[in-house]
Amino acid sequence: MHIQLSLQSGPLYEQIEYQIRAQIFSGELRAGETLPSIRTLARELKIGVITAKRAYDDLIREGFLYAVQGKGIFVSEKREDDLVNGKTERLKEQLRAAKRFAAENGVSPEQFGKILKEIMEETDERS
Repeated sequence: MHIQLSLQSGPLYEQIEYQIRAQIFSGELRAGETLPSIRTLARELKIGVITAKRAYDDLIREGFLYAVQGKGIFVSEKREDDLVNGKTERLKEQLRAAKRFAAENGVSPEQFGKILKEIMEETDERS
């Protein structure tokens, strides 16, 4: 598991949650895999234990992780439809953030829709 944090990218616990979710969605983290302890994660990322605990607790509450007393924290078994729904929800969160950014910067809903449509019609140049 690898996590990179940025002081400019929002709350640290949310960055950790986002990156762990992304690694689960991509298959990089597999069901049953053990994650670092809260203290180990905090030490490796140079963050507070409370921040690491908050990230893990949120992911446990969402069903991405589970804890076994005295054994550790593990990646939960997720069904394919759960993963698809999770990806859809993450996309919605990202689009809501983009919508807020647009509104804060004077972009009208119509302009935002047009920009989104243009992006969707772009060809993937990496293909």
